[in-house]
Amino acid sequence: MTYELLIVVAIRLTVPLLIFRWPLWGGLAALFVDAFDFLLVVMLPFGGYPLPNYHAIDKGLDTYYLAIELLVSLRWPDLLCRRISIALFAYRLIGVVAFELTGIRKLLILFPNLFENFFLFYVAARRFAPSYELTNRRVAGWLGVLLVPKLAQEYALHYQEWHRDAVDILEDGLRWLRDRT
Repeated sequence: MTYELLIVVAIRLTVPLLIFRWPLWGGLAALFVDAFDFLLVVMLPFGGYPLPNYHAIDKGLDTYYLAIELLVSLRWPDLLCRRISIALFAYRLIGVVAFELTGIRKLLILFPNLFENFFLFYVAARRFAPSYELTNRRVAGWLGVLLVPKLAQEYALHYQEWHRDAVDILEDGLRWLRDRT
């Protein structure tokens, strides 16, 4: 196991624990760490990206922090939103398992991680607009709104695989900076 992997896994295991105490800010921190873990790996001076078998580890770490969010959602007073969170988590989990069994990245587009967006929406709504009533109709509308950027993100990551280009650009930039110093 490389130093990068140890550091990234330690961070990815620790940060999501904040979700238990501060669901919104902990959820955003876990999302941020997940989104930019590759940046940390590239910037660490131990060897760089890609890490061996990191994709499988990443999916496991994603499931870990989403499971923490699920546990928090099980305490929500709104039964409809609680059931939706369970269904969205299960749906994404099916997609992740299907991907891991087949290795077909594009499957993840069919099973978008709408759970995370819904979790963050719900905790933000409760925090900043506690009197906002989440009726069946409003929840359906919000799910539609939340699905659009999530599908775009899943397409970019799992179909176009743009993250690989971002890592290459970042590594080139860091190499250029190191050569200048």
